[in-house]
Amino acid sequence: MDSLSYKTVSINKQNADKQWVVVDAADQILGRFSSKVAKLLRGKYKPSFTPHVDCGDNVIVINAEKIKLTGNKWTDKTYIRHTGYPGGQRKLTAEQLYNKSSTRLVENAVRGMLPKNKLGAVLYRNLKVFSGSEHTHEGLNPTTIKLSKLK
Repeated sequence: MDSLSYKTVSINKQNADKQWVVVDAADQILGRFSSKVAKLLRGKYKPSFTPHVDCGDNVIVINAEKIKLTGNKWTDKTYIRHTGYPGGQRKLTAEQLYNKSSTRLVENAVRGMLPKNKLGAVLYRNLKVFSGSEHTHEGLNPTTIKLSKLK
């Protein structure tokens, strides 16, 4: 006789319930916004969250050019990269990176909040960031989510 009336089910790639969602970045603070988007990508808002599986949603971020940074972060926050050659360290301020590409601020912030392993690379591919209010994924019928309702 089976004494347990319930069993813990671990989600795998085949039975994960992945949805397409749209999130509006207009007038949002970059760090707080990015942490919620990272949780959506990871699947932490779902009751079937499994840490080692891609069970999160595919997230479309619109209005990335209207993101806000508090304090003096536009001039003081630096993004450092390396070309791979000796002496190839390059620095950009948040303002310079924004002027180069308005979506890169959001992409870098969300990427930094995902795991630093193969799963993080797979989760990052589920993020699509657009600078305007239009996106190219209308055919997938994404649902719009208000981030203020999420914790």
